[in-house]
Amino acid sequence: MGWFRKLRRAMFGGTPTYDGVGGGRRALAWLPGNPGAIAALISTQTELRAKSRDLVRRNAWANAALESYVANAVGTGIKPQSMVKDAGLREQIQALWREWCESADTSGLTDFYGLQALACRTMLEGGEALVRLRYRRPEDGLPVALQLQVLEPEHLPVTMNTTAENGNLIRAGIEFDRLGRRVAYHLYRSHPEDGALAPMSGNGGVETVRVDAAEILHLFRPLRPGQIRGEPWLARALVKLHELDQYDDVELVRKKTAAMFAGFITRLAPEDNLMGEGLSDPNGVALAGLEPGTLQILEPGEDVKFSQPADVGASYAEFLRMQFRAVAAAMGVTYEQLTGDLTQVNYSSIRAGLLEFRRRVEALQHGVLVHQLCRPIWQAFLEQAVLEGAIRLPGYARGGTPQRREYLAVKWIPQGWQWVDPQKEFNAMLTAIRAGLLSRSEAISSFGYDAEDIDREIAADNARADALGLVFDSDPRHDQPAPAPSAPLPDPSSQEN
Repeated sequence: MGWFRKLRRAMFGGTPTYDGVGGGRRALAWLPGNPGAIAALISTQTELRAKSRDLVRRNAWANAALESYVANAVGTGIKPQSMVKDAGLREQIQALWREWCESADTSGLTDFYGLQALACRTMLEGGEALVRLRYRRPEDGLPVALQLQVLEPEHLPVTMNTTAENGNLIRAGIEFDRLGRRVAYHLYRSHPEDGALAPMSGNGGVETVRVDAAEILHLFRPLRPGQIRGEPWLARALVKLHELDQYDDVELVRKKTAAMFAGFITRLAPEDNLMGEGLSDPNGVALAGLEPGTLQILEPGEDVKFSQPADVGASYAEFLRMQFRAVAAAMGVTYEQLTGDLTQVNYSSIRAGLLEFRRRVEALQHGVLVHQLCRPIWQAFLEQAVLEGAIRLPGYARGGTPQRREYLAVKWIPQGWQWVDPQKEFNAMLTAIRAGLLSRSEAISSFGYDAEDIDREIAADNARADALGLVFDSDPRHDQPAPAPSAPLPDPSSQEN
């Protein structure tokens, strides 16, 4: 390295181009490493994941941050809207999908949208999630013979780095061909930390099985080019959040211990009873106490000093607030979502914070959840439905045709956002629609609904209201004057000839 220093000194006069470069006093203890995207996670992922799970289990703030992310990213579900042009066929596909969603879970604990939330939470907590496509037999009686199984990333051994018998490379449990494509995943049959407690565990979860990559959806947020495994979302907040939790517990215990001492009595004769002290119990223990309104005469030499525990100071709340802001920034949520503290917000500040947070959530929805999870499941669902004959899609079997791409066209609609002041947001949206800057379909989709379903419901409601003679204030006829009643015709039988 001596020649490099001489070259740099000759070019730049011995002064580093950047402040972070050099061996001065401020950078003396800064010895950074620069591992690659694969090596960085292979060496640290197991420990990061274990600490992340530990914090989520016992720390309310870490759990609140994950719950907030899942509730905003998935909520009640990211739902598909088929873009097939044929209205009848589109409705058949949607109806079959709604029926299949109820039986999508292999364990039968939730539906497809519940699996979305479970996979998202698993990814946030452990850095990644695995979803296995399980194809079933026709006699199982499912709407479509396909189910989904969500697996934790521990099923994929990060320490498996070898060469397969076919010459493919296996890195962190993932098998790659010579072109770098994923061809298989080597999974433990059960969770390695469950051992014999897991049902169908085989040899305690230590055996691996090779599963074709077409049956595995690997869900994680790529942060670096070439990254093959995921990073827990709490990675940057682990140390600070752990120590902050300990500090808060210490303050609580300190105040609790100090509050237990009401006062201290000093006296010259130790054998005398204390003021308010009763007789001793069989164990020789005597308790002293005071009652309201007590006037106690102190003996000569006795003195009472009341406990005055030190307060944590007025800076305690501000200190915690600043630390929580740093934790929230590291976890990608707002301070209010992390702590539930809304004491220092107004409409403008909380709206600005939510807009920034929702941009992050939308990036997660469209770049990770939809692309890595929802899109391949929709394709597997349609392909299996066509193979079974559950739905007829002419020309679908001819792969790569424009007609097949038309069948697969789908729009995924996340749950709509609930705004701080709905009236202002609706008025702004109404202005945009009337100015031609926003369509009704897009406005309805922003609230997580299908525009066609809304139009059908509105038409049905209007038809029912007309049949019952109901006129609401949203009907233009509501403000029109009622027609004058016509005079009744004379009864011919009452007229005399």
